[in-house]
Amino acid sequence: MRKIVFILLLICTVSFSMDGQNRFEGSVVDENREPLAGAVLILDGQRSAVSGNDGRFTFGRITAGNYNLSVSFLGFDTYSAVINITGDVDREIQLNPRSHLTSEVVVSAYRAGLNSPVAHTNIRGEDLRTISVNDDLPFLLQMSPSLVATSETGIGVGYTGFRIRGSDPTRINVTVNGIPLNDSESQGVFWVNMPDFAGSVEEVQIQRGVGTSSHGAAAFGATVNFRTTTDAFEPFAEVASTAGAYNTFRNSVRLGTGLLNDRFSFEGRYSNLQSDGYIHNAFSDHESIYLSGTYHMNHSFLKFNVIHGDQKTGISWWGVPQEMLSVNRRYNPAGVYTDLDGNEQYYRNQTDNYIQTHYQLFYSHAFSNRTDMTAALHYTRGDGYYEQYRQNQRFSSYGLPNVFIGHEEITRTDLVRQKWLGNDFYGTVFSINSQLLPNVSVSAGGGWNRYDGDHFGNIIWARHATNMEKDHEWYFNNGTKTDYNVFGKLNYRINNLNTFIDLQVRGIDYDMTGIDDNLDDLSQGHSFTFFNPKAGVFYEINPNHQSYVSFGISNREPTRTNFKDANLDPDATPLPERLYNVEAGYNFLTPSLSANVNIFYMYYKDQLVPTGEKSSVGYDIMTNVEESYRAGVEVQWAWRPFPAFRWDANFTLSRNIIRDFVETATDYDDDWNEIERVTQLGDTDIAYSPSVIAGSMLTWNFFRNASLGLNSKYVGEQYFDNTSSSTRQLDAYLVHNFSLKYQLKTSWSKGVEFQLMVNNLTNLRYESNAYGGNWYEQGVENTWAYYYPMAPRHFMGQVVIRF
Repeated sequence: MRKIVFILLLICTVSFSMDGQNRFEGSVVDENREPLAGAVLILDGQRSAVSGNDGRFTFGRITAGNYNLSVSFLGFDTYSAVINITGDVDREIQLNPRSHLTSEVVVSAYRAGLNSPVAHTNIRGEDLRTISVNDDLPFLLQMSPSLVATSETGIGVGYTGFRIRGSDPTRINVTVNGIPLNDSESQGVFWVNMPDFAGSVEEVQIQRGVGTSSHGAAAFGATVNFRTTTDAFEPFAEVASTAGAYNTFRNSVRLGTGLLNDRFSFEGRYSNLQSDGYIHNAFSDHESIYLSGTYHMNHSFLKFNVIHGDQKTGISWWGVPQEMLSVNRRYNPAGVYTDLDGNEQYYRNQTDNYIQTHYQLFYSHAFSNRTDMTAALHYTRGDGYYEQYRQNQRFSSYGLPNVFIGHEEITRTDLVRQKWLGNDFYGTVFSINSQLLPNVSVSAGGGWNRYDGDHFGNIIWARHATNMEKDHEWYFNNGTKTDYNVFGKLNYRINNLNTFIDLQVRGIDYDMTGIDDNLDDLSQGHSFTFFNPKAGVFYEINPNHQSYVSFGISNREPTRTNFKDANLDPDATPLPERLYNVEAGYNFLTPSLSANVNIFYMYYKDQLVPTGEKSSVGYDIMTNVEESYRAGVEVQWAWRPFPAFRWDANFTLSRNIIRDFVETATDYDDDWNEIERVTQLGDTDIAYSPSVIAGSMLTWNFFRNASLGLNSKYVGEQYFDNTSSSTRQLDAYLVHNFSLKYQLKTSWSKGVEFQLMVNNLTNLRYESNAYGGNWYEQGVENTWAYYYPMAPRHFMGQVVIRF
């Protein structure tokens, strides 16, 4: 497979480097015909250039034809036009000052630019939504390089997630309009709490590696920046309805007023999603609302966003036991219990329930055409619980006395419990951008964010409950976390060389108080201060060839679980992790072919991984391993040999290694006594890190308003623990999704779009995720494992009407 991919890339590169020799050049000027240095020009969405100090730009080696040109510069309206190339063309492009400041400035300080020495991918919201008609964001993003999506329900809705370069969600920094999205304690992102959020995404940028400075959780493998819908100056409406396999239905309505009285604009979306899921009882019942209002002033705007999600989801996070995988792939052990007659029953309300609302207030002001600033306030409220039926539970485990029925002492009971989380997250972020000189730009910013979360549990029913008050609370604890940072960025351009420096200081104060669900006191406090420097250079060899190299350092504090599991054992308290990241890349650009090769090396100091070790009080803990690394190459390209056909593809080859890994396991002797078994395994593969990842998107517009698409994803073998054992390994898979789209022009609407999806076209049996471990009996190794199967071939359809 590797040879095939390299050969295809070589063929494309060689054949299209021999394109025609037409030249498109010119200058970018303002309304007074003064040159604008640093304007970004994009030709046909693939090829880019930046105007020099004299405002001049050049595109070379262009074949004859029509091309869409976009020119943007801070403080000016974006220029768009169709350019006809029939020979050498020289054109002056005049940009007009913006009459209204637009929402792009909200995120400009946190994003990598075209000439940033950072491995990144930009995806437009409208392109994102064409990947699938029903999937949540992780599966809509899965065609980007080095990204692997996972699903607990088997169909890409409900509980989903993704890893980038093998880095799990707790190591990926995620922001929405520059506001942190990662949960402060777990450091993960729960996409199930933001149903159909993709419907309000204008653009997403994925930075791989350390990336550029951002707010919130540490970027310890990748950064994902979402920008929600910008201000539409024309009114619009859209109604979308999806239906398909496993009783999946999604309906949404989007509305926008356009610009009212040259001052106001409003936008809203409502979505409802229901699905049974592929896995038994992995249902989804979700609602979401997005509201946005903007007040435009001279050189300023005030913007308020509300993002609301309400979800009820059947618990399926336990996975399918390995012994059931070949018997019933849809089996779900969550909620299974045995009644008093010995019959297996299913508790129907084994569910996760959560309501989360985000409020964002932005004020942006342009001091001039070259300097702007943004300040934001944000507040997020989350409330929810998950409900479980638990059998044969000890009263003492819940701080309750035993029950006497007559003279018989009852020490155990069946019960139903709810584990609750109620939290507040609030703070402020700010940034300023300035083009100090034609070849010098700076950005600076910072943020202060506070998290306050209550964790508590209630028993809502018990078989033997004579000594229990209603909704008995058996534990309560609180976590507070303050996260603050400041950063500064400098871009300095000398001719074709752009130098980038990014410095950030980040501080964390984290405190936990109260009793955990095992009745242990988990009270503790931790503080950290990190310095995260990054630097790099970007060199434009000529308009067709670019190269870059960068180096960055990122530091990450342990999660709540890391601290909690090591509690009461000072020797087990985890240390913060550190990442040293080197990226080097090359871009090749022609009108019909753009390609990128990126080489990365990520060296971890004290990375936290499960080793099988336990704390002195018997809990499984994450252990800092002294050395580990990820090294590899990412290749991606977009090829359009003729207007009706496009091929976007990428692949990653990597090694992901823990140096001198030491496994600690339990060995049971003849009398079932526990013996600690320590094994030196040498270099092992990091869990969940396939050495080969590839994606392909083929699009053919075979008719004026009709197109076919074939999206393919290959994920190589990956281990789900760190021992490199073949008994704890996910098989490689290659899955294809087919789409047929038709756009109908009508007199009563802007258009009606029909789309049919065939997911898992080849009916492949595969699993997207798993977890497990091992134990020994008299020296013989045994494996336990749970898997997350994906659905076989299934169909989805969508109708979208736009007004």
